[in-house]
Amino acid sequence: PLTAGTPALRAAITAWVARACGAGVDGLGVLPSIGSKELVAWLPTLLGIGPGDVVVVPSLSYPTYEVGARLAGATVVRSDSLTSVGPNSRVRLVWVNSPGNPTGKVLPARHLRKVVDWARERGAVVASDECYLPLGWSAEPVSALSPEVCGGSYDGVLAVHSLSKRSNLAAYRAGFVAGDPALVAELLAVRKHAGMIVPAPVQAAMVAALQDEQHAEEQRERYRARRETLRQAFDAAGFTIEHSEAGLYLWATRGEDCWKTVDWLARRGILVAPGAFYGPTGEQHVRIALTESDERVSAVAGRLAEG
Repeated sequence: PLTAGTPALRAAITAWVARACGAGVDGLGVLPSIGSKELVAWLPTLLGIGPGDVVVVPSLSYPTYEVGARLAGATVVRSDSLTSVGPNSRVRLVWVNSPGNPTGKVLPARHLRKVVDWARERGAVVASDECYLPLGWSAEPVSALSPEVCGGSYDGVLAVHSLSKRSNLAAYRAGFVAGDPALVAELLAVRKHAGMIVPAPVQAAMVAALQDEQHAEEQRERYRARRETLRQAFDAAGFTIEHSEAGLYLWATRGEDCWKTVDWLARRGILVAPGAFYGPTGEQHVRIALTESDERVSAVAGRLAEG
């Protein structure tokens, strides 16, 4: 199979990005990936980033951003405000994630535009992880490919997407990147030699999924119902839910060390992720996923009600 994807897949990705991200199709580069995690982990290396270079990641974030930078030998800076990074000319890559994992926070378009402008002034790349973009609840997520963010130009901007969440295809390893055609061409050239090829059956499945919205809406409704059940149950159990306006998680705290909260819930047969996994500022939070079955979500609500 083609590393670049079949013509049908490239057309399906382009059409979906236009619909979901508000992107124009002129000058847009697209490329399938073996899930989004693979691309996140290897993007710094694929871009030629290495020792002496700096990669900026959100203060609370998916651990693979940092792991990917370290695999490339780069220095990692955790920051949500680029003003705190300063005029660092060594910054080569800036990761943004909206809706965010683990917090479910949605970044407004004006914030994302400032990040893009800042990076362009320094010749850095903005990589926007948008895997949860179709799952806005109390806020409407905006893509970095939207004209109000990128100004109608994809220079220096890459958006990373996945069908794991929208289409429940996690086991298929079906993702893609879209944006700056020159950067996409660089990624393609290296990925051809590295054997990073999406299998033909998965490419066909991606075409089918991207061209169909009904299944995505049905899946979204499942998540919405589970979210409401869990939010009410954790609220009633004394938790405070913060952010969580989009995505597949609730970001919750009891005002104590996250490991105490993990233990308290585990004793009730409820498994959550400790916030410390995602950065030092998450040490009093836990991440609650909406991805269990309806029956198990109902069981969680029942166990919390029992105290």
